[in-house]
Amino acid sequence: MLRIAVPNKGSLAETASEMLSEAGYTGRRDPKDLHVIDPQNEVEFFYLRPKDIATYVGSGALDVGITGRDLLFDARMPAREIEPLGFGDSTFRFAGPPGRFTTIEDLEGCRVATAYPGLVDGFLDKRGVAVDLVPLDGAVESAVRLGVADAVADVVSTGTTLKQAGLEIFGPVLLESEAVLIAGPEEVEGTETLLRRLRGVMVAQRYVLIDYDLPAALIEQAVAVAPGIESPTISPLRDPEWVAVRVMSPRKGVNQVMDALYAIGARAILVTAIHAARL
Repeated sequence: MLRIAVPNKGSLAETASEMLSEAGYTGRRDPKDLHVIDPQNEVEFFYLRPKDIATYVGSGALDVGITGRDLLFDARMPAREIEPLGFGDSTFRFAGPPGRFTTIEDLEGCRVATAYPGLVDGFLDKRGVAVDLVPLDGAVESAVRLGVADAVADVVSTGTTLKQAGLEIFGPVLLESEAVLIAGPEEVEGTETLLRRLRGVMVAQRYVLIDYDLPAALIEQAVAVAPGIESPTISPLRDPEWVAVRVMSPRKGVNQVMDALYAIGARAILVTAIHAARL
């Protein structure tokens, strides 16, 4: 069986479990379950702390897992990212007292507090900057005010929390992170099926089907508005001057696409959600 590590809590857990369910897998029903077997799909799920998943997968104890790219980098294990999953976005930046730091080279010899010491150490090591890392579990933005660090490296959304702590962002982005599917160094049977299913879920989340009727003479104009992933399906109607068109279109902005098709001359425009897909 394919052994899959899934976050048991935190910001990634619920969406990861929902995504696997949409992909046709049977996960846990009780949030206290740490191990679930899905014999129909020949997989085993292991529900683990997100921070530990890259360690289990990188060591070969488990075959694949869902975790954050930040946690993968932080673990510094021989696990590899095989697919971004499109949720759990985050950005990592440096911050310090206003005016004190301009570039990361200014951090040389300073104390840097972070909840991701492996990620930060790897980033600075590649750039030849030596610092004294101060590992913390949370509330990193308070480290400078409390005197345990000169600067911090942390997740940044709007930057409001850092500003409230009297800090300003400086230097380059350390990492743009999101949830990713990871695997160990060796290929394992069943991984490709899992990957194909997850890609199908992402397609279903990002695209819809648009059906509409259209005068045959306007096909080229309509295709320019909604070209689809490969090519629209065009079928004849009873009236030889009209055709029925079906096309996949990005969910985002679909109302604008419908407006544009209507303006061209399309009628009976219907939008349908996609439950699952294989492309």
